[in-house]
Amino acid sequence: MEFVQLRQLDAIARAGTISAAADELHTSQPSVSRSMRALERELGCELFERTRNHVELNEAGRLALRHARAILAEERRMRDAFGELTRRSRTIAIASVAPAPVWRLTERVTERFPGTILTSELLDDEQEVERRLFDRSADLAITRRPMGLPNVTCAPLMVENLSVFVPKGDELAGRTSVRFSELDGRTFLMNAEVGFWGDVVRAAMPSARFIEQTDSLVLSQLIRSSDLLGFITDVTGPQHADERRVRVPIQDADAHATFYVVALLDAPDAVAQIVDLVRN
Repeated sequence: MEFVQLRQLDAIARAGTISAAADELHTSQPSVSRSMRALERELGCELFERTRNHVELNEAGRLALRHARAILAEERRMRDAFGELTRRSRTIAIASVAPAPVWRLTERVTERFPGTILTSELLDDEQEVERRLFDRSADLAITRRPMGLPNVTCAPLMVENLSVFVPKGDELAGRTSVRFSELDGRTFLMNAEVGFWGDVVRAAMPSARFIEQTDSLVLSQLIRSSDLLGFITDVTGPQHADERRVRVPIQDADAHATFYVVALLDAPDAVAQIVDLVRN
């Protein structure tokens, strides 16, 4: 007994004729007729009352139909369950300390593993990112420090370097580099959703003033129309190109961040493959 025979039986019951059922199933009438004869031989009884232009299920046929539809419904539930399992296995949750490494990782993963969906949550607190990994509310963690615990696998992802984004008329525009101490006391436009970078610049420049924007479009417009300083990195730079401004690299060690991708050793294969992709 095959699933195709059960689908044919169901189609005949709904369509009323073998010919109409064959059309619905995109096959030929003789093929369906032979298949039903084979099913009747296997079950040991006829399933239809046949006339010249019509077939009708008899008592045995109606019994077979009830079981066939139950089996087909269970098959659909099984396929749906495995489809959901596949979908979940290809949806990877990321907890990250910064947005840029998520962008970089997404580019690499979608190119190498089409169909994989990455969702991300940005957290300022490194320990909270790690906690999300260990309580399994995140499949991957992106941290600023390597993790050498025996139950994790870790690979370096990228380095991001912070610069100050300076109007060409500013006294800093001709500099090749600058230190946080020289910038302290100035006013900066800043994206409110920059992860740990916000904590870095606030700690390094306690006398500075920060005007934060959550809307990246509004931030870009303010940067274009004002003389206030801003921040830019070698990752975010191409998104905020402005011919009226120049970038001046910040020398301090805190202005350079190395990011790592971390996963649990017993993570699903789809997650382990991403770490291997980064490592190689």
